[in-house]
Amino acid sequence: MSIAKVKEYLRDYGRDCDVQEFPVSSATVELAAKALSVEPARIAKTLSFHGDETNGCILIVTAGDMKIDNAKFKKQFGFKARMLGAEEVAMLTGHEVGGVCPFANPEHVTTYLDVSMQRFPSVFPAAGSASSAIELTCEELFKYSQAKEWIDVCKAKDVQAI
Repeated sequence: MSIAKVKEYLRDYGRDCDVQEFPVSSATVELAAKALSVEPARIAKTLSFHGDETNGCILIVTAGDMKIDNAKFKKQFGFKARMLGAEEVAMLTGHEVGGVCPFANPEHVTTYLDVSMQRFPSVFPAAGSASSAIELTCEELFKYSQAKEWIDVCKAKDVQAI
């Protein structure tokens, strides 16, 4: 049901036909990268967190190879990062785990995009199911997701010694 809602939402941008559906799961970064034949870092993973009094739920979209830095999260939002449980994800976002995406979410959900994705010409967020995705530029992702802002809440990538 959620993929239909996302396609309807993306129709307003003329992008509903660009949603890709797979005969295999794309519910994890690794599975999505395999289904799309791209490097895992280009998968735009959407993480769901408890919000504050104003926002019942915060979605943070990051590059597939990144992890949330708890100190950066707390500095950005003023409270400790607490991910939603699977039942809470479905209830608060309308998307099941594995298909959570930054599109067609209820009003009490606020979406943020992490700067880790800006190193790519395009990224692949889920499109409302555990077997779908859409390729978007970062500018398109910001616009279509109606993101509040670009933030930096991920751990710095390890620097390889030369």
